[in-house]
Amino acid sequence: MGDVFACAGCGAVLTATLSRVALPVHAHHRYGHEMLPALMEPGTYAVDPEPFGPPWRPWSEVGADEAEARGVFAPVHSLSFGAPGGIVVAPGDTRGTDLLPERCDGCCMGVDGRDGPNLACVRCGRPVATRIDDCSLWQAVRLAPESVRRLPAEDPAGRTVDREAPAEEWRGTPPIEPPGRWSPRWEAAAGAALAHLLAVSAGTPVVVPDGLVTDMFGRALETLLPPGPSRPPAKRAALAGPGLPAPDPAPDIALVPRHPRTGKAWQPPGTAATVPLAADVWTHLAFHRERLLVPVSGGMPDGVFRDDPLPPYPNQLFRPDWDVFLHTLARLPAVRQPWLRGIYDRSAFLSRSSHGS
Repeated sequence: MGDVFACAGCGAVLTATLSRVALPVHAHHRYGHEMLPALMEPGTYAVDPEPFGPPWRPWSEVGADEAEARGVFAPVHSLSFGAPGGIVVAPGDTRGTDLLPERCDGCCMGVDGRDGPNLACVRCGRPVATRIDDCSLWQAVRLAPESVRRLPAEDPAGRTVDREAPAEEWRGTPPIEPPGRWSPRWEAAAGAALAHLLAVSAGTPVVVPDGLVTDMFGRALETLLPPGPSRPPAKRAALAGPGLPAPDPAPDIALVPRHPRTGKAWQPPGTAATVPLAADVWTHLAFHRERLLVPVSGGMPDGVFRDDPLPPYPNQLFRPDWDVFLHTLARLPAVRQPWLRGIYDRSAFLSRSSHGS
């Protein structure tokens, strides 16, 4: 079974048949100065639990107590007081809507939703959704939860994500994109996971596995959790999850996947603390194996490939997305601990400085 969304005013159908999946970890991610692809896969939708859109109120006006009541535990520039629970879909999955020209402001090359809902139901004219397609933003349509109704549909046409599919069959995202840049999805996933990793570290240095995991977290952990003479022994982190053998010895911290459909983090047996990773990134880390590349002539043994084309290599060091890191850390109650709040404040200051504000 799938779902369609209809106008709450007149009942007109506004979307194709869709299957619910987890909200991508890069949903609140800005990247570069370019046109980005759609946030959601065709035939899917997600629900964003956070408020979205105007009105916006600055931190100085909101204050710490009201912000904590809204799930934000450290200072941010401003908070949305729009409705939570927006339904996020790919622009190509919308039906029967028209743009409202007077609400189509943006920063550069498209619309960014600053004026509130900018799509109206064709049948009755009710504002029902916000189209976002400006540069640096993942393209999406956000259906206003108070303006639409969810209806069950038969024979879903959209792609579904099997709740029972084994993890080995989940779709992985390669870490490097042409012409050699790190995937923005990986940078965003690393930023979110780094916030959780710091929270469960209790301020103790953390050792992560060699390879891509070290590329993702190693330099940031060394900077944010430097070893010192009074520090306890480092905690050990390891990948864990469905389809993988249990780590031996058991790690202090388990890097686990968020289920691609439900968004819930996999829970390992034992007492290890968990750090959730986006399912597509975790899947690549857990199951992708680089092919063996050796120059050969004549016939080739099984499992050996020619070294042309070469596998992709990055043209710069990996850097977790700092905005996603700060966004995630500000919403973790652990950030109220003085040592972690200190890391947050220093990181926020450096982020503002790098953005020229």
